[in-house]
Amino acid sequence: MPIIDLSTAVDAAAWEPEPVIHDVMTPAQGAVHMAEEMALHFGVDFDPSVLPDGELLSVDTLKLTTHTGTHIDAPSHYGSKASYGVPRHIDEMPLDWFHRPAVCLDLRSATGPTVDADFLDKELARIGYQPQPLDIVLLHTGASAWAGTPRYFTEFTGLDGSATNFLLDRGIRVIGTDAFSLDAPFGAMLKRYNETGDRGVLWPAHFTGRDREFCQIERLANLDALPQPYGFTVSCLPIKIKGAGAGWTRAVAIL
Repeated sequence: MPIIDLSTAVDAAAWEPEPVIHDVMTPAQGAVHMAEEMALHFGVDFDPSVLPDGELLSVDTLKLTTHTGTHIDAPSHYGSKASYGVPRHIDEMPLDWFHRPAVCLDLRSATGPTVDADFLDKELARIGYQPQPLDIVLLHTGASAWAGTPRYFTEFTGLDGSATNFLLDRGIRVIGTDAFSLDAPFGAMLKRYNETGDRGVLWPAHFTGRDREFCQIERLANLDALPQPYGFTVSCLPIKIKGAGAGWTRAVAIL
């Protein structure tokens, strides 16, 4: 079956506000390391020189946040408290949320830093689709074209509070975007807050998660490769990190 990769790579060479550190232990170094570990922990003596080319296994060690690359935010990411109870961590979320029919909405015509419920309603009418409960909704902003550069973190389109609630009202529990965040860029939000003093403009999509349980996929890619806006399944099972507010995923569309 055709499978389309919707994920952004974890790349230590790409620009990130919090850089990725990727250390590689070569197969030769891995052989020495394994011999030392076997002696230390299990009392087993082993000479790595007997191995082909003196090599065993490579080992990669990474230092990065769970919000690097394509990842899923859990309810506990939005705060330590929620009106509905204790927010769940990523390892506690039901897996059937993350392998579901999906629809992709095109936000590239948006003129502001966010779109509202009316924009989403018109886009659904344009493509002739109404979301079903537990569908996964993907937002195609075009921002993934700037992945790996500073621009990726400052120029994209997010959802306002009305748009987020519009989707949740229809039973959606997973919303994905090809942008850095489901909210507007930091600069746009803070500018509006400084002008209005309205705290409601600060991270409304994220903070909706304090009242309504849902997850968001951030930093998707390749949404323009989808041949149609619906009629496919998205699989985006999160990595099971105990007690974490987010987990990486290899998100794909299955046609």
